[in-house]
Amino acid sequence: MTVPLRSFLHLDMDAFFAAIEQRDHPEWRGKPVIVGSPPDRRGVISTCSYEARVFGVRSAMPSRTAGKLCPQGIFVKPRMHRYEEVSHQLMTLLETFSPDIEPVSVDEAFIDLAGIRHLWPSMEHLAQTLKAKIRKELGLTASIGIARNKFLAKVASDFNKPDGLTIIPDDPDTIRRFLALLPIGRLWGVGRVTESVLLKVGLKTIGDVQRFEERHLESILGKGLAAHLKGLADGLDERNLDPRREEKSISNETTFDVDSTDATAWRQVLLELSEEVASRLRAGGWVARTAQIKVRYSDFKTLTRQMTLPEPINTDRALLHCVMELFERLNPQQAIRLLGVGVSHLSVPGQCPPSELLLFPEFAPPPTTHRRDGALDRAVDRIRSRFGRESLKRGHWTAGE
Repeated sequence: MTVPLRSFLHLDMDAFFAAIEQRDHPEWRGKPVIVGSPPDRRGVISTCSYEARVFGVRSAMPSRTAGKLCPQGIFVKPRMHRYEEVSHQLMTLLETFSPDIEPVSVDEAFIDLAGIRHLWPSMEHLAQTLKAKIRKELGLTASIGIARNKFLAKVASDFNKPDGLTIIPDDPDTIRRFLALLPIGRLWGVGRVTESVLLKVGLKTIGDVQRFEERHLESILGKGLAAHLKGLADGLDERNLDPRREEKSISNETTFDVDSTDATAWRQVLLELSEEVASRLRAGGWVARTAQIKVRYSDFKTLTRQMTLPEPINTDRALLHCVMELFERLNPQQAIRLLGVGVSHLSVPGQCPPSELLLFPEFAPPPTTHRRDGALDRAVDRIRSRFGRESLKRGHWTAGE
């Protein structure tokens, strides 16, 4: 099987969060592990093991629904700091194969094969070697797709999960036949709204789009999107790798079991969310310039507030100060359904843009010994990673600390 001179590899980890939980807890291997809110609380499923999917459990499903479908499921609270840590290990491993990498999310990435294909007897050999190294060093499995462009490589990696390897040969007719039977939802740019529009006119598969006249598609979707989808349906995608692509934000949120009017409970949740987000920052090797909170009231009205900082942060104390200041400024006066904490404008330490003047200087975190705070936080991260987040808890926090 030949692979074109311009080719890409797409790697997608299998049930990443759930697989890490099964790896870290050997007694859960082979059992239905469901990462997300408990089945007796409001919330959704983040992901689940393949053993749970047999029962119909899927990502973004309400936890209570998942509990009914799979009552024997092992429900696990997400450990995002742990997943970020393993993701960092994964990306470091990929860099031993090629410097031309584009991380897409914590559990997937593209590799441009042009610069390394001559080092391997075949691309299949490269892919199998990569899969074996991930299995040996991380104790996890990955599915890989290889094709002439990023779109096809992504489709290929999802074709034979889990632990799959699919190589799409460089032949236009073969490519069209490969795509033809796939649902239209596999086309990039087809979300729920666009998919419902296409289904109404009888377009169910990519093959249907291939055969549909472009001028008719333009009348339905507009010229730009129509041309984009027709090109993808024929396997065309001219986008290059973006090795500088970085995660734009990190966030976490909690939905109360019952709408809460307890200010003490609000602050405790914000504290825990802040620690979780800061831990994920450190695990990913990031610092952040913007902090944000999200508040959803019992009537579903949702408000957000954010601040941009003069210097980037990734310590618990600095983020907690920002979050509590923002919350005090918002000053909620009614029952709260959901609270969220997030950070954005991420960068690698030492590669941050110049400092800026604050719009609200009083929001700046107080001077602290950042090196001391960072060392303490990293020590806490290690303890929690080994013994669980409940092993160490902050007792109290006020904005003035």
